[in-house]
Amino acid sequence: MPVASTPFWLAGKPATSSESVTINNPYDGAEAGRHDVPTAEDVESAVQAARDVSAETAALPAHVRADALDHVSRTIAARRDEFAELITAESGKPLKWALIEANRAVSTFRWAAEEARRFSGRLQRLDTDPGGVGRTALIRRVPRGPVLGITPFNFPLNLVAHKVAPAIAAGAPIVVKPAPKTPLTALALGEVLSATDLPAGSWSILPVPNSAAPGLVADPRLPVVSFTGSGPVGWSIKESVPRKHVALELGGNGGVLVCDDWTDLDFAAKRIATFAMYQAGQSCISVQRVYAHASVYDELREKLRTEVAALVTGDPRDAATDVGPMINEDAARRAESWISAAVDAGARRELGGERDGATLAPTMLSEVPENTDIMADEAFAPVLCLNRVESVEEGFDRINAAKFGLQAGVFTRDLQTAFRASAALDVGGLLIGDVPSFRADQMPYGGVKDSGVGREGPASAMLDFTEERVTVLTGLPIAL
Repeated sequence: MPVASTPFWLAGKPATSSESVTINNPYDGAEAGRHDVPTAEDVESAVQAARDVSAETAALPAHVRADALDHVSRTIAARRDEFAELITAESGKPLKWALIEANRAVSTFRWAAEEARRFSGRLQRLDTDPGGVGRTALIRRVPRGPVLGITPFNFPLNLVAHKVAPAIAAGAPIVVKPAPKTPLTALALGEVLSATDLPAGSWSILPVPNSAAPGLVADPRLPVVSFTGSGPVGWSIKESVPRKHVALELGGNGGVLVCDDWTDLDFAAKRIATFAMYQAGQSCISVQRVYAHASVYDELREKLRTEVAALVTGDPRDAATDVGPMINEDAARRAESWISAAVDAGARRELGGERDGATLAPTMLSEVPENTDIMADEAFAPVLCLNRVESVEEGFDRINAAKFGLQAGVFTRDLQTAFRASAALDVGGLLIGDVPSFRADQMPYGGVKDSGVGREGPASAMLDFTEERVTVLTGLPIAL
């Protein structure tokens, strides 16, 4: 029996077209589902609807925004298993990690609901100079206008949530373009959104091909672009629309330093191995580069080998699987070639490197030259590189030498070292006593250098989606 094609969401309503696309699981090619593809006329209608409803959306009472977000949060929680299975089906993400992603999306919408309720203006007294006596400024944030949210394949639910939830909370309409490889989860989220009382036109989910993105980016009716994905694409977006407000989350090559005072190497090895390989390394903050102090290097290397070897690779639908396939065979071939090039340049292959279709075996390299692609660029693959350093300062320097600056981790119990790391490391986020792969969805998340501009997290994204508006109140009998 043929699988029905999933409609897309145009101005909050399901819509169909004569063209459909089939999405397949990257592990074995099994059909995950099909969806209809919006036409150019559909895209035009969605963008115009977002523009037309801007004033109404901005004027929504806080309780309406918050109630909608609460509904989405509760519904995802009730349908957690369903969402997780769909994430796994279309992305190949192991089910254990897909369940965690679904739980995180529950939190993301819940946090956004709370932010919607406390998103308020502030008063500023102006009588600090004689000319301001009797005047008070009311400063509030208003939406910049409709948002274009462009999301990647690796978190097909929660990274969509990080665009949609803060837009709703801030009162901004949003047009979402999900990744062509993983649009089905975003479309399922649209079904949940459709049961809210949000105005028609305040959101659309358009699974269009990447070739349609430049037109959306350039459209003046979408003054805010929030993009998560590859660096070259992100920076080209920013350069193409210099007068728009553009927020970019572009990834990294997560660095870890294990200091000489860290004694629990079992814990460090397990955390490093797990989060170098989870989701086949396809996370912006997966562990990629590990620098171990010479005094702990040899012991850590053996423990890492043991932990990496213990990871279960296989069918992502199996609850026991730790590492599934990469998003497609081309991605796995690219990573495989980077590994081979690093070995040719002098790196030592400790484990892994074998490829079967889109599945790359968890790979551990040591003594890796810093100028190889596997060290200098974002691997986005289940690959861990281990190098020795002679001092904490050398570790800081090696982490900072990267062109990326998303998050880093430092295993130390010394308070002075922790604070030195916070001052010295040029990253958006620093984890002390852990790997850089931790993210709480309410915290400001983003990077510096080639890792992008702006911050995600509901409260932080709401700042990107809004701007300050000042109203000066005159002739007041008291200073506020």
